[in-house]
Amino acid sequence: MTVRRRAATLAATATVLCAAAAPVAVAAPSPSPSPSAALPSGLYGTKDPTYDGVWRQSLAFLAQRVEGVTPAAKSVDWLISQQCSNGAYAAYRPDVSQPCTGKTVLDTNATAAAVQALVEVGGHRDTVNDSVRWLKSVQNEDGGWGYSPGAASDANSTSLVIGALARQGQRLGDITTHGGKTPYAPLLGLAIPCGGKDGGAFAYQPDKAGKLAANADATAAAVLGTMGKAMAVGNNASAKAPTCHPGPGPGLTPEQAAQNGAHYLADALATSGHLDLAPMPGAADSTPQPNFGNTADAVVALSAAGHQDKAAKAVAWLKKNSGAWAEQNGPAAYAQLILAAHATGSDARDFGGVDLVDRLNAAGPVPAAVTTPDPSAETGYVATEKDEVHSGDDVIGGVWWYVGIGLVVGAGAGFLISGRRKNQQL
Repeated sequence: MTVRRRAATLAATATVLCAAAAPVAVAAPSPSPSPSAALPSGLYGTKDPTYDGVWRQSLAFLAQRVEGVTPAAKSVDWLISQQCSNGAYAAYRPDVSQPCTGKTVLDTNATAAAVQALVEVGGHRDTVNDSVRWLKSVQNEDGGWGYSPGAASDANSTSLVIGALARQGQRLGDITTHGGKTPYAPLLGLAIPCGGKDGGAFAYQPDKAGKLAANADATAAAVLGTMGKAMAVGNNASAKAPTCHPGPGPGLTPEQAAQNGAHYLADALATSGHLDLAPMPGAADSTPQPNFGNTADAVVALSAAGHQDKAAKAVAWLKKNSGAWAEQNGPAAYAQLILAAHATGSDARDFGGVDLVDRLNAAGPVPAAVTTPDPSAETGYVATEKDEVHSGDDVIGGVWWYVGIGLVVGAGAGFLISGRRKNQQL
């Protein structure tokens, strides 16, 4: 999940043109702004936002909130303005004065990321609820989600939506299709059984023959998804030996599948401390190149699964090597590193000598407030009662909200919130 938001879409398009197996449905993106067009003043980053505007903004908010930073109001307003009237988000809408139409490429990943970000920011219950309604309305019959409505379910999109639903307050086991499938079902179907070099991993999607190929990025996403967790997770200092539970994917419990994925990631990071990019087909140089974003995601997943000690080598590698990568790729990259630091109890304000929080803040409007977060809290933000949402039918926070509000007028209440999109190439 990162800058790869844009790269993933471009890569998917290239894959289609090359007649290779495309893991996501690709449609024409919204028009790109002209090089001379000024970017919105509330947007983070300076690069073309056509493929990742909502994504990088959302990740920036998630990372800021876990570090006690309140984003500027105009930045939050920009993200809210990107929402279509049906609650969905596209990757980027250059002209929000024009309503979304049937030609607008709606994006489950951008929508789920925006939900998580706005829950963290707080105070936008109706906006969040509208997006959750839309996400639930486009759930596939197998229980999962694809990158766009109607696309085949994939591990990354399904996991990201699970995180959004969980943070909004939905009970995931209650979100079922007509056939009784929950959001966990497609993830379990993408789990590779233990045994062999790829045992425990998750596939992004089955290939045309129905076979599963290990995908590190999908595995990091699915570990969080099968645990019902979102992109921003707290510092989980518990340490337990990762094990791989035998049995076919559908026969596993979600927790067992998550532990299997963590087992795979721990092994993948054990030697070098980082994951690698998949070599491009036909490239003259097939030497593996480090994948900083996927490595950061794997760190978060391992910590969430209780294996923070297995992520230590990767954290040390990121501290030493990720500076130039983050500087080149901007706010989403800084956000990923901050989320990895937060998940492992590392200091994001001195991450290999770099103040990641300061760099991220500088990529957008001056924050409304900067405070030192409580290290014992799950994230840097505690919501107020007005932000709370309730699971149930499609009228999220509807009847029960109005029943409950009479009981809480004048009383303070809150709940901790915390806060995962990925590319399919590794």
